[in-house]
Amino acid sequence: MLQETKAHVRVAVTQAEPVWLDLEATVDKTCRLIVEAAENGAELISFPECWIPGYPAWIWSRPVDFDLTCDYIRNSLDINSPLLKKICTCAATHNIIVVLGFSENRHNSLYISQATISSNGEILTARTKIKATHMERTIFGDADADCLNSVVDTDIGRVGALSCWEHIQPLLKYHTYLQREQIHVAAWPPLFQHDGGDELWSMSRQGTRAIASTYAVESQSYVLHTTAVISQGGIDRMKTQASAIMGIPGGGSSAVFGPDGRQITADLPETEEGILYADLDLENILKAKAFVDVCGHYSRPDLLWLGADNKSKAHLR
Repeated sequence: MLQETKAHVRVAVTQAEPVWLDLEATVDKTCRLIVEAAENGAELISFPECWIPGYPAWIWSRPVDFDLTCDYIRNSLDINSPLLKKICTCAATHNIIVVLGFSENRHNSLYISQATISSNGEILTARTKIKATHMERTIFGDADADCLNSVVDTDIGRVGALSCWEHIQPLLKYHTYLQREQIHVAAWPPLFQHDGGDELWSMSRQGTRAIASTYAVESQSYVLHTTAVISQGGIDRMKTQASAIMGIPGGGSSAVFGPDGRQITADLPETEEGILYADLDLENILKAKAFVDVCGHYSRPDLLWLGADNKSKAHLR
């Protein structure tokens, strides 16, 4: 249910490069970006998929690299660690909501995770990507039922988050729509222009922006499409020079889409780090919902409905 919220919200969408495979340095950079966004009046800041400690780009060129994988495990974030507490404290100190993407280390098994942290430093929800995509499954495990904990109440409205290709999972998307988010964070790794060749257009900068725009229209929410940047240093660190994916510098594609699907921010150059700011008028959500509401007046639950099992299954029962 929609709660009473502010009419206007200022958000900050990062387009930045992590300190690849360096947990502490990327946490420090996270806090610097939080401070910068807050000083520019933002009430929420979003980060990309696996922002901490950076997306494991080498998996798309060679699925087995024990040295890099072990480094990645050592530099992935434990949700109960002092380092996440440091980010929470930074959010509270600067009175800003943080939607964080990170590789989560649970007893040295890894998961693609997101946490929404309130402006007083409380972790409102922590969720895991429902299923790692394609080559990601060489590194990451599947979620349990926490993947359904996508949307929370905040002091600026209902904020939700999904990661990368979760945005083409119809059932998961509809489950998220039913939670009535107003601001949605779509976390992605670096994304590149399609070159006109045989590669999947859907995996490109253009294709994923089409996905973000569609998500905005279907959910009648603002979508904060949040991507990372990779430099030559990142390419060298992960040895992806010969890779068809993340083998050249760039990948920045961050943008904000309104609830009618239009892009409302200007682009940064794809090799450039920065923060995009947008002032959201939440009244525009009502205009979109007046036309279609796929969870309300434009639905037929008597004919089509969704079931979900939100109970996590423990290894030992």
